[in-house]
Amino acid sequence: MVTSTSRWYALAAMALSTLAVGLDTTVLSVALPTLARDLGASTGDLQWFTTAYLLVLAAALLPAGLLGDRLGRKKMLIGALLLFGAASVACAYAQTSGQLIAARAVLGLGAAVIMPLSGAVLTVLFEAGERSRAMSIWVTASALGIPLGPLLGGWLLDNFWWGSVFLINVPVVIAGVAALALWLPESRGTRSPLDVAGVLLSAGGLAGVTYGIIEAGERGWSDGRSLATVAAGLGLLAGFVWWQRRAAHPLVDLALFRNRAFTGGAVLATVASFAMLGLLFSLPQLFSAVGGQDAFGSGLRLLPVIGGLIVGARFGEKLAQRLGARVVIAGGLGLIAVASLLGARTGAGTSYGYIAVWITVTGVGLGLTLPPALNAAIGALTPASSGVGNALLQAMRQVGGAIGVAVLGTVLNSAYRSRVPSAAGDSVTSGVAVAGRLGDASLLSTVREAFAYGMSRSLLVAGALALVGVVIALIVMPRRAAEPQSEVLAESVL
Repeated sequence: MVTSTSRWYALAAMALSTLAVGLDTTVLSVALPTLARDLGASTGDLQWFTTAYLLVLAAALLPAGLLGDRLGRKKMLIGALLLFGAASVACAYAQTSGQLIAARAVLGLGAAVIMPLSGAVLTVLFEAGERSRAMSIWVTASALGIPLGPLLGGWLLDNFWWGSVFLINVPVVIAGVAALALWLPESRGTRSPLDVAGVLLSAGGLAGVTYGIIEAGERGWSDGRSLATVAAGLGLLAGFVWWQRRAAHPLVDLALFRNRAFTGGAVLATVASFAMLGLLFSLPQLFSAVGGQDAFGSGLRLLPVIGGLIVGARFGEKLAQRLGARVVIAGGLGLIAVASLLGARTGAGTSYGYIAVWITVTGVGLGLTLPPALNAAIGALTPASSGVGNALLQAMRQVGGAIGVAVLGTVLNSAYRSRVPSAAGDSVTSGVAVAGRLGDASLLSTVREAFAYGMSRSLLVAGALALVGVVIALIVMPRRAAEPQSEVLAESVL
């Protein structure tokens, strides 16, 4: 029997699970210099520490969602958390770069199960009236990992060895497993035969697109190998769509995209993820390389984003009930566009007070956009399809985030390089280091101003995309969300 109280306890457990994934997304960034020294990692190794995680995550999302529907979401979530905890320990005690890369890949596999299934069970636990509030809590918990990762990671690196940044996952995992075991009911969806061809095509396509985009962000968008990889990935995804139209038991029911709420919610959540992760790629560099903050200080300065997100999510829930998700999502994306334009006026000498204002507005916009968009899409799912449907949402958000980092990172780096001498290096971090070695204050000022200029160009691109999102929201999203297709626990809780 699922009581009203136990539903919220189960939500707390799922929030802990997504917090662990969110922490792991950002905590590694502060440890890279230490890993390069202690493990003798090359630049290529450092890239693979991140890439191995992202590739496995992108490739495994859809199959993980399907297996959760077939085998049971509770047992899959608990198993994934245990795997995530074990892989975290393996990361902490890795002795070589190869061992760490392998452990990071296993972490990605655990995250690929946690992300879609923790969202999927919201469909069967909460009625439409409560689901928007539950979604706000879930999204906020995931977002909290973004500033907490650098905060905790910076503090741990200052006081312990580098492996401690991975061990912070372990107590979160233990608490999450215990709570899920106590309060989450088992649920299942479809038990149709496994679409092996669909799994292979979707996994290969998502991995190819994600890897190609990551490489393009590093090598530039004129790099032939990166573009060929993206093209191959898109070709596999096109083959996936073709196969899904013909398969007797398809991995994804493409009829979902005929529902305006699902399609609009999925696309707009992807647009918001593009803007959010692109922004969070540049801000830590602004605070550290330009502002001179350490990892802990940079994390502190990101907190207004989360504060704004919490406020936006709380008010967005109430506004969506009164005005409809379409108006709230369009308003949230409009705020992101305004904040991006304000942020584009940031220079190397701009006070933190001004920065705090526009990043807070960005957070409010994200809070008004992400929970209602995801809630609209999830509300269109039945319990039987919630695992794969959520996996599809998460896959789109992951690829959107990777595109955001690659595209906005490329815009930033291109603008930066256009304003500094080649001796200053390819990044603001290397430029600051070169200026420091030479004792050249003029070069240091040039490097910092060049980065601020590059960030302003990237923010203009993000703002333009947010404005496109406003138009999409007003055209595609229905005026009012349709009644949910399922009753809570209707056919899926055992």
